[in-house]
Amino acid sequence: MGVVILLVMAAGVALMLTRRLPTAFALALLAVCIAFLAGAPLTGKNSVLDTVLQEGAPTLAATMIAIILGSWLGKLLDETGIAGTLVRKIVEFGGDRPTVVALGVLAVSALVGTVTGSAPAAMLAGIIGIPAMIAVGVPKVTAAGTVLMGIAVGIPFELPLWQFFSTALELPIPTVRGFMVKLFPFALAAALAFVLVETRRRGTEHAWSLKSVDTKPRSRREDLGDAPWYALLAPAVPLVLALGFELAIIPSLLAGVLYALVTTTRPGGMNKRLLRTLYGGFEVAAPPLVLFISIGILLAAVKLPGAVDALEPLVKAVSPHNPVVFVLVFTLLVPLCLYRGPLNVFGLGAGIAGVLIATGIYPAVAVLGMATSYNQVFGVADPTSTQTVWSAQYAGVTPQQVMVRTLPYVWAVALGGLCVTAATYL
Repeated sequence: MGVVILLVMAAGVALMLTRRLPTAFALALLAVCIAFLAGAPLTGKNSVLDTVLQEGAPTLAATMIAIILGSWLGKLLDETGIAGTLVRKIVEFGGDRPTVVALGVLAVSALVGTVTGSAPAAMLAGIIGIPAMIAVGVPKVTAAGTVLMGIAVGIPFELPLWQFFSTALELPIPTVRGFMVKLFPFALAAALAFVLVETRRRGTEHAWSLKSVDTKPRSRREDLGDAPWYALLAPAVPLVLALGFELAIIPSLLAGVLYALVTTTRPGGMNKRLLRTLYGGFEVAAPPLVLFISIGILLAAVKLPGAVDALEPLVKAVSPHNPVVFVLVFTLLVPLCLYRGPLNVFGLGAGIAGVLIATGIYPAVAVLGMATSYNQVFGVADPTSTQTVWSAQYAGVTPQQVMVRTLPYVWAVALGGLCVTAATYL
């Protein structure tokens, strides 16, 4: 039966790769199929309806709340002009020096990447940053890649992501935070190397205008001017509270929302801005919320006793335990997290992580190391991820071009994360 379950998983990957079904729907369907194949009854204990669907759907509720709050803060950073002001100040400081401008945009991208991920983070930093880089001679592919590499620097400190891995892998927040801190230097080194190498190796390519910028009307925020200097600290507030003071994630994000609001908005306009940005945050958060519901359902299915018993001998037979072999094998498998592949943690990879933990093949902290290392690759180089698609299209290149240019750098980040995992947890 374990072989049949693996074949069903492969069919699920095929459905996602060919886009016959959206990822969230494919994962939910896959979970139900696995539950029936594992011998789960329709209702009752360890059942399809009560355990997999009813209990699985809200499994990642804390993560979903964190996603909403992060999206809310992201909308505030956009509407109040905080993100745009940060980028403009960096561009003004960099002048006509391509490398300096790119490093500045990289820094802003990293900062907004700690608040919210995916396309919203790319847009916050890239709407101004990408045209500014191209205008001073940074090649278009490098400009798009710089925003993505910057977001990847912020990913280890993205609070909703901490909550996701904590809940999905049943690990305490301090454990997740501890590994993310270890992963951060690899992401930072790779991002700096990308900017320094690519801006010099490719030379300057002056493309002085972009349609998306030339035709963009002035926003209300631009008419009002830049955000106050003290408001620019808003993206760092949640991170300081969660990392420096070890405050819980949801209160930390709420503090960031309130700080951004109070430092940019007159008292009479606070209510309207709060509601407007909150509703806008829900719109941004809707796709990941649906995905996290399906991931919770899938995790519940792969943890059923029947599924664990069926998959344990097969997974044990192919899972390396020697630290050196572990690093070599899982480094070679890095491409499987691209194109919504089986090691994408926001797809079938979550189910595989659940199997590895439920069967006791690897400790949960080792699975955390694998999943977060792969996520660094997915967040930058996957041509199907929304931030990669948006950044590439906005810069006037294809997502595949961005993937080819950035993949060697983020592959090195994954290698570093896997080495730390093997040395620390195996």
